[in-house]
Amino acid sequence: MSALQLRPAQECRYDIVSLGEVMLRLDPGEGRIRTARSFKASEGGGEYNVARGMRRCFGKRAGVVTALVADEIGKLVEDCILQGGVDTSFIKWVESDGVGRTVRNGLNFTERGFGLRGAVGNNDRGNTAVSQMQADDVDWEYLFGELGVRWFHTGGIFTALSESAADVAKKAMATAKKYGTVVSYDLNYRPSLWKSIGGQEKCQEVNRELAQYVDVMIGNEEDFTASLGFTVEGANENLDNLEVESFKKMIETAAAEYPNFQVVATTMRQVRTATVNDWGAIAWEREQGFAQATQRDELEILDRVGGGDSFASGLIYGLMEFGEVAKAVEYGAAHGALAMTTPGDTSMASLPEVERLVGGGSARVQR
Repeated sequence: MSALQLRPAQECRYDIVSLGEVMLRLDPGEGRIRTARSFKASEGGGEYNVARGMRRCFGKRAGVVTALVADEIGKLVEDCILQGGVDTSFIKWVESDGVGRTVRNGLNFTERGFGLRGAVGNNDRGNTAVSQMQADDVDWEYLFGELGVRWFHTGGIFTALSESAADVAKKAMATAKKYGTVVSYDLNYRPSLWKSIGGQEKCQEVNRELAQYVDVMIGNEEDFTASLGFTVEGANENLDNLEVESFKKMIETAAAEYPNFQVVATTMRQVRTATVNDWGAIAWEREQGFAQATQRDELEILDRVGGGDSFASGLIYGLMEFGEVAKAVEYGAAHGALAMTTPGDTSMASLPEVERLVGGGSARVQR
């Protein structure tokens, strides 16, 4: 039996709502940002990607809370979100000043990397609309109390954007808990975001405060160490020869310090090259204990960005549908693996593809 108690679907308008920044991703394809003359545009954002995966792959009713500037770039991002099937009712639209001097939309230039050349992300997100959101900009009582949300997701990328962003997340999480909504949080540590606002010390201060509202905590080894101060014994920069038992000890320590954690999940990635990674995951549930996903060594990758977000959406789907941590971590790992075989932040996988991989299916042609 699962320790998570979800609100009945018939009582809620949304199965999942995410809070976070949605940026316009500009992808040079197989080339480099520094030499590109054309880019492919798409949308993406650590928290948003989870809601979109839940909608497009798993067929759940999803919404996003974010803010965009009401200019042509903002409308392009909105169009991408709409094509992903995610509800846009809770986008806060901000008037443009004409040049982006006071408020702008975020841009994310990302090259995928290949072989020994690692992936590169170059964000242009200063003074974005969502970073200036205030806690009372959204009617959280209306969203969680009147409309109803089964699952709420946010994370450490959004909360690193500004001090007010952390306040927004806190207000949203507290209200979600008030109405019985399950709250998940992906630590998603990004040193570049915290660098100018207090670094790792500030990161831990913010995340340890928000952790008290979390039911399902997600992250990798670096996330738990940098954001919450929990360490994996014997870890090094590349996680070489790192044993599963070390991850389990870290998870047990986190769960003991935060009795509100009902599920803790972590991905395990060893980077061999930009295009070959070892990929796995572990999850712990307070009633069911530990479960480990199928280990996929030497997984071939086209675009690694968004793999962790797709793990999160697969994990959430498994917990929501089956209430079994063993199934949930398999769905998460399979969805994350599939998402990294296609370009862009967001998943292009289908539920039958995920289920086939969970069931041990191969990459043979489907006719």
